[in-house]
Amino acid sequence: MNIEEAGRVLAESDLLVTESEVVAAIARLADEMTAELNSLNPVLVCCMNGGLVFAGQLLTKLIFPLQVDYVHATRYGHAINGVALDWKVRPQTDLHGRTVVLLDDILDEGVTLAAIADYCRQQGAKKIMMAVLVEKLHLRKVTPGLKADFTGIEVGDRFLFGYGLDYKGYWRNAPCIYALKGH
Repeated sequence: MNIEEAGRVLAESDLLVTESEVVAAIARLADEMTAELNSLNPVLVCCMNGGLVFAGQLLTKLIFPLQVDYVHATRYGHAINGVALDWKVRPQTDLHGRTVVLLDDILDEGVTLAAIADYCRQQGAKKIMMAVLVEKLHLRKVTPGLKADFTGIEVGDRFLFGYGLDYKGYWRNAPCIYALKGH
């Protein structure tokens, strides 16, 4: 992909969620998470790279004791269709007996988040929760009925980018959430 194609993708995409709507969703999530997690001493694990923008915005609104770590496992790389899970970095914090909250940009089919959750269970986590900026509404979840514990925005089944979500490695920095035309 070159810079001209990246510019064309943004210009031709549908704006689904404005920046102010994203900011409001993150503030609401922070309130919900604070109410539920403030006495649990959780470990919040950012799922890279997609969860970076969401986690950065969310963490400063969670005013209670917590630890932060990250994991990098991906199915996409620079493609728009997922493939086998590629582990790049595993959490370094001792998860044994802890409440772990996975922070990610999107819950789509849930394959990546389910694999990360399984890894955390294998490391002895007491409870695993998921907080996502966006949850896609469709019936292709890896586990039927899979839902995040904390969801900012629900959208239809389209290919999304912006606010942490990327298109072929570009546009994670877009301040809104867009849907790719035709997808």
